[in-house]
Parts: sequence; structure tokens; C-alpha cells
Amino acid sequence: MENKKHIKVVVKSGKDSSLRRFHPWVFSGAIKKIYGGEPKEGDIVSVYDNKDEFLGLGHYQIGSIAIRIFSFEDVDINRDFWIKKFRNAFAYRKQMGIINNENTNVYRLIHAEGDGMPGLVIDYYNGTAVIQTHSIGMYLLRELFVEILKELLGDTLTAVYNKSESTLPYKADITPKNEYLLKSDSISGVVKEYGNKFNIDWVKGQKTGFFIDQRENRLLLGKYSKNKKVCNVFGYTGGFSVYALNAGAELVHTVDASKSAIDLTNENIKLNFGDSANHKGFAMDAFDFFDNAPEKYDVIILDPPAFAKHQKVLHNALQGYKKINKRALEQIKPGGIIFTFSCSQAVSKENFRKSVFVAAANARRNVKILHQLTQPTDHPISIYHPESEYLKGLVLYVE
Repeated sequence: MENKKHIKVVVKSGKDSSLRRFHPWVFSGAIKKIYGGEPKEGDIVSVYDNKDEFLGLGHYQIGSIAIRIFSFEDVDINRDFWIKKFRNAFAYRKQMGIINNENTNVYRLIHAEGDGMPGLVIDYYNGTAVIQTHSIGMYLLRELFVEILKELLGDTLTAVYNKSESTLPYKADITPKNEYLLKSDSISGVVKEYGNKFNIDWVKGQKTGFFIDQRENRLLLGKYSKNKKVCNVFGYTGGFSVYALNAGAELVHTVDASKSAIDLTNENIKLNFGDSANHKGFAMDAFDFFDNAPEKYDVIILDPPAFAKHQKVLHNALQGYKKINKRALEQIKPGGIIFTFSCSQAVSKENFRKSVFVAAANARRNVKILHQLTQPTDHPISIYHPESEYLKGLVLYVE
């Protein structure tokens, strides 16, 4: 595969400190000089400090983050290197009780920087592995990754779908397409999560098809849902709605601006409860819904899409979180519970909490924080890469 003769990148004095702390990003402005030719996107480069000391190996890419480090050791980058990475990720999830779990057969197998593989995400859906690459270097390795997945998962692997068309940098001189890299006749789109069933559409759905990162938070919601009127806002395919109904909610309303998302929610409700569930879907804007809400609710879930993809729009995002939380606080019954989330990496826990604080003050409600939530163990957070903690959540008690 590759050998150790990589193009050499030297970073400026003072710009090596983050790499010495094992942070895996090298920004374009930190690069002093490149030796051995001009690297192409996806090339493996060796990174050195200004005194010619080795710092790491990573994939080169045009953009603000110019290099994503996947090894801080000067080793051969070959098939065995990547097999070890995958095996470590698999063994970790097995130890966490996520793999070979009879009640749950959907999980994240590779979580980018959290597993030491920046630019690579792989989600597992009851036999189908969905690959999503965010760097050219990882995209170019996709066929190798299929072979490794076959070795790692054996007969449990029925398909591998590459869904990188919209996640790779637009500057890249390639034309990726979403496609099956491996396919059999026994593909199932139905998964189980803590015994709840969901139809997954990884071809047309958002992200890789399902928001696996909310698994433990959905489970927690069930503990607050019995005999309650529950409203799941930005509900997508109804994950929180299914858990609430399974826990004995009196009624559940799901709200999403996308009609196709509400259609999928209704399918998932029927998959679990037939026609007996007291559920209604609303394909409409969240603010419009709150203007005309048919109920006051005991429990409200706010799980919006990322309001801020980058720092430039952070202020507007924080205003958005403040506004939507204020509306929910106005709609919740006294003694009610609000699950509120941000999945924006650019929004810190402190900024998110401050937005919710301002919303509570503006709504003039007395609020207690019951839980502070994050992503589950199959979305590991590297202690050296705090940016990988992207999911923030609060469970609020509203007097």
C-alpha cells in the first residue's frame, strides 16, 4: 500500500504545541513550508516542527483544516495499520456492550477523531454498514475499508453503502457518488434499538439514515413519559416519539418541517404499535406549530438540526436556540419536562446553556436542570479533541 516516503510538511514555530498535545488538526495557516513536491488532496504527509522533529502522519486537504492526523507515531501506513484501527474501535464497542446486543443492532462503528480516524464515519444498521467520509484521504480508502469490514463483521455484514457525495469538500477534484460498495439479497432496513423498531432509509435519509447519537437520551425520555402528553419537535423519523409511546405516554405529537420525515415517523409508529397508538404527526415549521399548538404538553423534546455549522453564524444560531426554547417554555405545563439539544459543534456547552437560561428568563418560568446530556459511548470523545463532543443536551423541570 503506502510507504514511509511521504511529502514533508513543516509547521511554524509555536504552531506545534497542539500537535504535541495530540490534537489531530493542522490548520493551513500553521504550515511554514512543504518539501518533496506539492501534495494532492488525500495524500499522506509527514508533519514536522521547525527543528525537524517528527509530529505526525495525516491526510492532506485543501481548506482551513489542511491536515488531519491519524498517527502520532512514524509507522508504515498499510493495510495492517488500518486493520488495527478498526479492530480497536470494534473491541471498544464490544466492551461497552453495544455489539452482539440482542435488543440493539444499530450503532456507530467508527467515529472520526474519537476513534483516531479523522474524516471517517461508519454506522452499522442490522447488517448494513454506511460509510460517510469527510476527507478525500478517507474516501480514497473506501474499497480497503470494505475488505476490512468483511473480515471484521463476517457473515453479519450484508451490505456496505457509501454516502459521501455531499460530505466531501466541494473543492476536491473528484465526483463522488452515493452507491453500494457491497450488496446482498438479505438487506434489512429494519433495526432494533432497546427493542424499539425503526425503518432506516440510508439512501434518502438525513446523515447516514438515523440519529444514532440520541439512543441513550431516547431511553431516558421514556422514564418521564408515562401517562404524559408529549410533543417531539424536529422529530425527524420519530425516534423520541416511539420511545415515549412505548413507555406509556397518553398521547404523542411529532412535528417536523419535512413531510417525508413525518411519513417515516408514521411508518415507525405503525411498525411498533399498529394502528393503536395515540399519535399525530404535523408537517410544519416548529414556530408555526407553537403558534397554533392543539395542547399544552407535559413533556417537550427540542432536537433541531445544527443551527451553526461554523463560527461565522454562531450568533444567529444562539439566537435561534433562545427563541425556540422560549416558545417551548411558554407551551409546557407547570411541572413539565423539556429535553432540549444542540448538535452544533460550533456551539459550546456554555453558550448553549446560556441561550436556554436567557429563554427561561424571558419566558419568566422557574427552571431546574435535571440532567446534562451528551452523546453515547459509540460516539467517543477523544480527550485530546474536545470538538468531538458535539451533542449537548439539557433536561429541564419547569415549575
